[in-house]
Amino acid sequence: MPELGKLLVIVGFVIVILGILLWTGIGAGWLGRLPGDVRIERGNSAFYFPVVTCIIISIVLSLIFSLFRR
Repeated sequence: MPELGKLLVIVGFVIVILGILLWTGIGAGWLGRLPGDVRIERGNSAFYFPVVTCIIISIVLSLIFSLFRR
């Protein structure tokens, strides 16, 4: 159980740091506007699905978690 507590503290710390970075506007310029993100706007409706952004976030999180497993 102590390992789970350490993991939760580390994940919480990373989430706080990412939140602060996004809140200050550092990631606002590119996050969600990468080539390959789907954006369709017609009239009063809009559909947006950040495919490439989700893939990059998934890869980064997988690398971070694989480092903590070792």
